Amino acid sequence: MVVAGTIRAMSDTRTEEIEATLRRIEEMSAAGEHPSLGTLGFWRAVGAVKRDPVLIDRFADRIGAIDQAAFTEWARLTVPMWLGTAFAMIATFVGLGLVALAYGRDPRTGAVLFLAGTGVLLGSTHGLGHLLYGWSVGMRFTVWFVGRGRPQPGVKTDYASYLRTPARRRAWMHASGAIVTKAVPFVLLPSAIIAGIAGWATALLVVLGVAQLVTDVVWSTKSSDWAKFRREMKYAQ
Repeated sequence: MVVAGTIRAMSDTRTEEIEATLRRIEEMSAAGEHPSLGTLGFWRAVGAVKRDPVLIDRFADRIGAIDQAAFTEWARLTVPMWLGTAFAMIATFVGLGLVALAYGRDPRTGAVLFLAGTGVLLGSTHGLGHLLYGWSVGMRFTVWFVGRGRPQPGVKTDYASYLRTPARRRAWMHASGAIVTKAVPFVLLPSAIIAGIAGWATALLVVLGVAQLVTDVVWSTKSSDWAKFRREMKYAQ
């Protein structure tokens, strides 16, 4: 009984702290201020919510609204979901078309077309990977965007639906885009050999694939998709 009472008291205190944090941010936003969420304890509150399904049910919508408002201030450019998705799919088909055009060409021309197609596919499939997996597990998304300090287009999750998705699936949503991007050079490698493009271009595909893997290990596991994957997997455990 004593232990149960202590746990309940700790839970109530945590809930009150989360409530106070969210209310303070909402009041500042209503007053026209644009607070730094990190300095106000927002992400610490989000972490606490992720650990408790009851708190997710209670706070997901408010957290989602705060996150979306902060994102709107941060993003340099936003595009409606239907338009951004259509553009990404068209770009993917263009990339595949360029790869297909490399067949039957002289080795140098084929190399240029093949590498151009590869570049287009690397740019177009990353966000689609996040989007398609996220949709498959029940997440919603709000816009495509280009953010400050982030030249690559991305797709913005509706954070309320993100929180309501089990942690393991949230983790794999973050990983999905990275997996697709890293797979592209290796998946295209047999096609490059069959197409008979210049040997230096085939070698460049291998170098590109390996370089992406090294970049993931050195950088992305600390500050990008794989860092988010590791973070959410901790909640799953």
